[in-house]
Amino acid sequence: MALHRAKETPADDPYADVFASPMSAHVLPKHRMPDEHAPPEVVYALLLDGNAAQNLATFCTTWSEDQVHRLMNECVDKNMIDKDEYPQTAEIEARCVSVLADLWHAPSSGGGSSDGDDEGSGGGGVGPRGAVGCSTTGSSEAAMLGGLALKWRWRARRQARGEPVDRPNIVAGPVQVCWEKFPRYFDVELRQVPLEPGATGLRAEQVAAYVDENTSGVVAILGVTFTCAYEPVAEIAAALDRIEAERGWDVPIHVDPASGGFVAPFLHPDLVWDFRLDRVASINASGHKYGLAPLGVGWALWRDADALPAELVFQVDYLGGNVPTFALNFSRPGGEVIAQYYAFLRLGRAGYRRVQQACADSARYLAGQVRQMCPFTLLYDGEGALPAVSYTLTDPRGAGFNLYDLSDQLRMRGWQVPAYPLPADRHETVIHRVLVRHGVGRDEIALLADYLRWALRRLTRGAPTDAERNRLPPLSGATWDGPGRAVVGRVRGPW
Repeated sequence: MALHRAKETPADDPYADVFASPMSAHVLPKHRMPDEHAPPEVVYALLLDGNAAQNLATFCTTWSEDQVHRLMNECVDKNMIDKDEYPQTAEIEARCVSVLADLWHAPSSGGGSSDGDDEGSGGGGVGPRGAVGCSTTGSSEAAMLGGLALKWRWRARRQARGEPVDRPNIVAGPVQVCWEKFPRYFDVELRQVPLEPGATGLRAEQVAAYVDENTSGVVAILGVTFTCAYEPVAEIAAALDRIEAERGWDVPIHVDPASGGFVAPFLHPDLVWDFRLDRVASINASGHKYGLAPLGVGWALWRDADALPAELVFQVDYLGGNVPTFALNFSRPGGEVIAQYYAFLRLGRAGYRRVQQACADSARYLAGQVRQMCPFTLLYDGEGALPAVSYTLTDPRGAGFNLYDLSDQLRMRGWQVPAYPLPADRHETVIHRVLVRHGVGRDEIALLADYLRWALRRLTRGAPTDAERNRLPPLSGATWDGPGRAVVGRVRGPW
């Protein structure tokens, strides 16, 4: 699938995002002064040491602009639930819902515009496209709200026909733990579809064996936690269409693009996964992942008011007004929502595209480096889904070490790269997953590749002696030149 690339950003553009600037797309000079100058803010951000960007296990935002820190500080006393006391915060939440409804192609309600300059809804949760939504504390809460709406709608349909409602189930492939919590907390059977050999997520042809009249919904993941790949939402919808035609079971889809919901619209705009599919009833996403907002904000959207049962929405009248709320939490800070709106305004569609493209380019750069390292087989190379890389050992039995050992070695240098088994019938396959996020520049990815080689050397040939270590420390930019030898510039020595 072709990626949509933004035009080149001028080197002196004062409005360019730091990690989408030209300098961030190159390995930094180490032995020669660069020919041209660079903006001070870019150099400052790229040279910070000991920062959370080395945590390549997390999907969450680990870098934000100074203005975001200031906004969060100034909003620390604003309670998101108190919409009567803080009406502008409520208005900003409603604007974010409208932006996401437009981004995810919610059906038009026939009123208002969706060109970005429409009036807000006065603190409500309905955008001009007719979608209903709200902010949450991360996408785990949003996912559970989506699951609850599916259960309530299934139960209402069954009760109207006089059918039993005591055995609801939900069907999903490999999922994040929130989708294991939801069935246990809310008395729903989880029918988890195992990974087939060679697959990176749920496949459409697997659905029919798990769906029945008690299925409240199928969960499709856009950015599988374990492999970072997209599940084929449109193909899953088509499979459910066939099931309805044959068996009469109308099974909706909840899409969980916790990360992909802020990647696919910009890098893969032709991919149909969202409300363009009639069978998609609801979507959750994490603003604090690839939505580029700081920690603590998620989003839940339903395609229209009919998709969200009215019984789940409470009217709160003891905070000074009569406010509708659908949430598992109550009081929470409003700063994260305001920071999300800041990101929408600050970057715009072009800015989001540049940021996500820079991350994707760095992920593919790392994939190219990993591909050259003989012990590994790439499972996902950063092409076509999240900006990430996953790989496994080509010969786990003959390698002489495992990926848990390799993770420990990388952690010695501050790098957190998770090792874990694939789920559901693929436990014998242990993988590494590297997430390239906003704030992780090309130079840091090049350093990671160098340290991967360094760690492989320690695991396969033993640790260097003190004399060898003093003669040739593991500098970035080192390349291996045969057994026990390394090259750094023109310097050679044993390692």
